[in-house]
Amino acid sequence: QVQLVASGGGLVQAGESLRLSCAASGIAFRINAMGWYRQAPAKQRELVATITNGGNTNYADSVKDRFTISRDSAKNSVYLQMNTLKPEDTGVYYCYANTVALDLRPLEVWGQGTLVTVSS
Repeated sequence: QVQLVASGGGLVQAGESLRLSCAASGIAFRINAMGWYRQAPAKQRELVATITNGGNTNYADSVKDRFTISRDSAKNSVYLQMNTLKPEDTGVYYCYANTVALDLRPLEVWGQGTLVTVSS
């Protein structure tokens, strides 16, 4: 089974940048889409960005033109470059992978989350 470990969160001021990283380890038949979700205090978890293994990307409207998702398939890693951060970007960011396990069953995998705090 695949495990995800996210890193790169921290405390920044509005307008600054952060880069999140997520590395997948373990064994799967295939890793399909990977991405990032976030959860702000007292709010539901929401999609930030996803990227398929073909490189197609999808972004939440609130982060378009500010965030860029990328992927290194050779390293089984996904990254999120976050520029021009706003206080409303504050939250716990979770790495996500849509995988196919060795027994060919689909399996969603979540990382442990990394906290991003943007001060005004």
